[in-house]
Amino acid sequence: MHHVKQTSISKTFLAPALIAACLLSASVNTFALESDRRQPISLVADRATYNDKTGITTYSGNVVIEQGTMKLQAANIVAQLNKNREISTVTATGSPAKFQQQLDAKKGIARGEASKIVYNAETGIINLIGNAYLNQDGASIRSGTLRYSMNKGDIEANGGVSSSSDSSSASPKGRVQIIIPPSSSKSFPGARD
Repeated sequence: MHHVKQTSISKTFLAPALIAACLLSASVNTFALESDRRQPISLVADRATYNDKTGITTYSGNVVIEQGTMKLQAANIVAQLNKNREISTVTATGSPAKFQQQLDAKKGIARGEASKIVYNAETGIINLIGNAYLNQDGASIRSGTLRYSMNKGDIEANGGVSSSSDSSSASPKGRVQIIIPPSSSKSFPGARD
């Protein structure tokens, strides 16, 4: 008869699940709908590993993390813990890595993608690197990299060199492209008004 240690099962399974829960709680609690926080977290991947000594959790193979309106899809996600065993950084990579979330009940779903998405939980900064793209309610920004501060609410775009060979979906080489839709609530006077 084979006995499996309870602690090794819980470390193998529960530790990565706990890391995912912390990751989502950190990002969802900062800028999400209130209802998202009360939703269960679903994490699906082909493989999950956790190294207790290094504090690194790796999810690989069609990774999908969901909680409420938040959805993160990537080929790989790596979460790094700091010395206090709290989420320090999360890196999602893919072709591209994608996320979506409804940030405000009065606005549509915000969608973003990049070759790499790096979230620093300690600074509250999200970096989208390589064909970075954000879109919400018809407004969009596309550039080589985007840096967003969740604490300050500001964004910095840098054109850089696009890493995509598909020029139809990339910003003009080395440039930042911003699209601002017309306001539907404003009426403009006619020539005779």
